[in-house]
Amino acid sequence: MQFDNIDFVIIGAAKSATTWLQTQLQSDPAVYMPDPELHYFSREYDRGEEWYLSQFSDEGAGRIVGEKSNSYLYMPEAPARLHRHLPHVKLIVQLRNPVERAYSNYCMLFRRGEVGVDIGNYLDPSLGENLRFLVGGNFASHLQSYVDIFGREALLILLFEGVLDDPETQMSRVRTHLGLPPRRLAPSGQNKVKDRTVPVVPAGLRKRLAWMKPIARPLRGTAAFQAVRNLVARETRYPPLTDDLRNRLNDYYRPSIELLENMSGHSLSHWYGPVGRAQQEMADADGFARINYLGEGAAI
Repeated sequence: MQFDNIDFVIIGAAKSATTWLQTQLQSDPAVYMPDPELHYFSREYDRGEEWYLSQFSDEGAGRIVGEKSNSYLYMPEAPARLHRHLPHVKLIVQLRNPVERAYSNYCMLFRRGEVGVDIGNYLDPSLGENLRFLVGGNFASHLQSYVDIFGREALLILLFEGVLDDPETQMSRVRTHLGLPPRRLAPSGQNKVKDRTVPVVPAGLRKRLAWMKPIARPLRGTAAFQAVRNLVARETRYPPLTDDLRNRLNDYYRPSIELLENMSGHSLSHWYGPVGRAQQEMADADGFARINYLGEGAAI
């Protein structure tokens, strides 16, 4: 595999169903993508060109070849590095309401036990621009470098809502951008594959039982393993995204959203208007999110 053989890169965004895009493309025999996110042009650049190219097997010969690494959207060095090695590449980005994206990221880390219950410490913009949770949602500034270097025509900008509302059309746009003929969705694209209300083993208990992982790994998927897991798994109760905090996040992101509207050609007023706020009404009576997401697997 050579750099000239790599045709496209999905650059993000995290928590925006990009794994769904990857799964759909990998279902096409005409497309080849390695499974893991390589993060070469962001976190792993020091590994060198030989390491990166070795991640693409000979299966890609004669096929449309691409990769997905969500970190490329956020790392300032990534656009120039990508262009240095792949000036011809076609870029795809799928974006989500930055408020919902930030909350989804918080919930993922809360479920893992990596953040506490005081959600404001992480998501309140009045306490500072938290790099991990907030700055990543300023999509326009991240994308501007790609537009400046590659040109707007090289970049396909998609919205998360397209996966939920009309996945056939969403993938049709991707395939047109990549020069692929029309194709029906893979069956997995019809299903909600990850529900963050599914019971999980509490984070504290997982840490205490970490020593058992090598022993338990061969038993995964068996009835006995599932029976034991069901005894200790609990439904996670997430701290709610309050109206007050949502409004502060809407105000924080609004200038960036308006810039993104001009860049993308998409109307995005629903991201900070009444329709956007109505998404929170999908929470249950206790105020904890009960939203199903498509295609993010264990990443959500």
